[in-house]
Amino acid sequence: MKKIILSIMLLFCGYLSIAQEKEIKAVLEKQRLDWNNGDMIGYMQGYLKSDSLLFVGKTGPFYGWQKNLEIYQQVYPDKAAMGTLTFDIKQIKMIDSKHAFVLGGWNLQMEKGEQKGFFTLIVEKFKEGWKIVVDHSS
Repeated sequence: MKKIILSIMLLFCGYLSIAQEKEIKAVLEKQRLDWNNGDMIGYMQGYLKSDSLLFVGKTGPFYGWQKNLEIYQQVYPDKAAMGTLTFDIKQIKMIDSKHAFVLGGWNLQMEKGEQKGFFTLIVEKFKEGWKIVVDHSS
């Protein structure tokens, strides 16, 4: 009997993990679509709207949703500058029921060339859904 209960629990946990991964991928896909539509505010909805949001890029770390938005708007002032974004999700690893680690690649195709790199994210589940709380992109 214990083996049956344990098996059912493992199957249920596996199902939850797959469902959570799909939800996280959906957040990233919405970000990709918003970016490609030139909607920077829409893109930013994938991030936690908080001063505690941590972004680490090639210039170093900084905090805050608003600061992140301002930097993106300076670097990518319009749809033409934003180009076409694609993601290649390599791994989503559940840390616990409300946190996950995401590893992926990004590619930005623009009129003047291409930019690409990798990212690691920590995402957290809130009442309104999964949000990126840490973004390290290179």
